[in-house]
Amino acid sequence: MDLIDLSHSIEHGMITYKGLPAPIICDYLSREDSKKNYAPGTEFQIGKIELVTNTGTYLDCPFHRYADGNDLSQINLEKLAELDAILIDAENHQSIGINFFEGKNLSGKAVIVHTGWSKHWRTDAYFENHPFLTAEAADYLVAQKVKLVGIDSHNIDDTRTNSRPVHTVLLRNEILIVEHMTNLNLLKEKKFIFNAVPPKFVGVGTFPVRAFAKIVKASDTSKVS
Repeated sequence: MDLIDLSHSIEHGMITYKGLPAPIICDYLSREDSKKNYAPGTEFQIGKIELVTNTGTYLDCPFHRYADGNDLSQINLEKLAELDAILIDAENHQSIGINFFEGKNLSGKAVIVHTGWSKHWRTDAYFENHPFLTAEAADYLVAQKVKLVGIDSHNIDDTRTNSRPVHTVLLRNEILIVEHMTNLNLLKEKKFIFNAVPPKFVGVGTFPVRAFAKIVKASDTSKVS
């Protein structure tokens, strides 16, 4: 089984989105301090993490945009795991419109948009003039009844304005979003299954995921439509 990790590592002090605080990753109980609680030669570390939920590679669900939308605890695993998927190659394009999606079998799939922008991860260039989907493309994806849309860019919307039409349309129609992905170039010309499962939090609309693709071998292509 070939698994490809599509997630960025989360590190102490890492900025995912300008204006949002970096995660704090530290010991709650250090190995040295734990020694007094256990028999000689036995020690443990218990970590403590403080972060905003929009950190690293993360998933957006309807509650992120809508107060009455489903939160992470209300999203069925069928929408998060073992999804039939398709890669859309939009490398070297900023505005990604309907033409990138037309004529493709998208219904019921995770639509993963490769822009190549992850090469700028953790640089100033990552935040400026990034690739994004157009509002018309979002409407088309809703009409095609996709399950999830992922992108390896800073935002699925154009952040040069303060409107977020892609988030608005997709999440209103319960289509999940995964942003800040990486390694999508490794999926070119491959059939794959997509997974991105967050913890089951109540009252939370977005959270980091370990997104990954499971490559489907030629002998198993009958399992993928």
